[in-house]
Amino acid sequence: MGGSMKDVQSKVELDNLRQSGAPIILHFWASWCEASKHMDSVFSHLSTDFPHAHFLRVEAEEQPEISEAYSVSAVPYFVFFKGTILGDLTLESIRDEKVKFGTFDILLDNEVREGLKKFSNWPTFPQLYCKGELLGGCDIAIAMHESGELKEVFRDHGVDAAGTEPGTGGISESTGLSVTLTSRLESLINSSPVMLFMKGKPDEPKCGFSRKVVEILRQEKVDFESFDILTDDEVRQGLKVHSNWSSYPQLYIRGELIGGSDIVLEMQKSGELEKVLTEKGIIKKESLEDRLKSLITSSPVMLFMKGTPDAPRCGFSSKVVNALKEEGVTFGSFDILTDEEVRQGLKVFSNWPTFPQLYYKGELIGGCDIVMELQSSGELKATLSE
Repeated sequence: MGGSMKDVQSKVELDNLRQSGAPIILHFWASWCEASKHMDSVFSHLSTDFPHAHFLRVEAEEQPEISEAYSVSAVPYFVFFKGTILGDLTLESIRDEKVKFGTFDILLDNEVREGLKKFSNWPTFPQLYCKGELLGGCDIAIAMHESGELKEVFRDHGVDAAGTEPGTGGISESTGLSVTLTSRLESLINSSPVMLFMKGKPDEPKCGFSRKVVEILRQEKVDFESFDILTDDEVRQGLKVHSNWSSYPQLYIRGELIGGSDIVLEMQKSGELEKVLTEKGIIKKESLEDRLKSLITSSPVMLFMKGTPDAPRCGFSSKVVNALKEEGVTFGSFDILTDEEVRQGLKVFSNWPTFPQLYYKGELIGGCDIVMELQSSGELKATLSE
């Protein structure tokens, strides 16, 4: 590029540049973000110092497809590429495990490439699957390999070092489980309304998948018991046969198998997990109106915005945050992009169709324009301290 910066206008343009194999540095920015403007100067100097690399600017809000592909949640945000290092590292990690594996070049089929992002709810590549279950991308595969967890996952899924598939958990299907073991497993499964069979303990998970399910249950404020399958190989292997589920963690609700980490995560995102927990009497569903009232009054001054105060994700939210900070007002905030139910419900509840929305002691003050007017007239701080 000869020491210059370039604005990327489309994902196709970026993909074509990536195929060149040259080093690439992406700067995701927004016109309303002061930090982005400061970083432009640094970015310009770097492009002069490293003329053989591509220094590319991406306006995050104007290029949502690119921003989504690289999980951009705040600006400024930087992504670095050096050839095909991500794919190479992932392949190296798998080869070190000495298992047979297939590959698919997503650069050859854009329909598969874009479709798999939605199907797996994973926006980047590479993606590693084992027995149809998504394990993750480059960072996760490498971390699992280095910790020894990848070998355990392959083993738990019935894939040995030669790439063959041994019998389930090393137990012959023809003999089945003993009555004693079956009784013990059923007793463990039903020992708590919500029972998690995991690697490690809730406060000390020993695998990323177990940690993920623990976090989800705590986010849902669910009381649960757990069993560390690493401490009892008979339970570990027997439960695979009993549940016909070859990997861990395994989550049970009222004695019924819900699934592993990916299924639990999907259920949480879709709202299905809360529905199941409510139907089975584990949690009492809070009405949307009660939830909104609780959120609105959770702080004397409460701002419902896109993003967070430290990383606003729209110009209007950024303006209101700056106004409150300039007036020295302490406030709470809620990112409406993280909860569609709250986002849509608050529009009806407040009879105000847009965001941000600013509340004081449970009463709606207004949106960006009203806050700006109050600040200009010198009334904002007084309004929020009456």
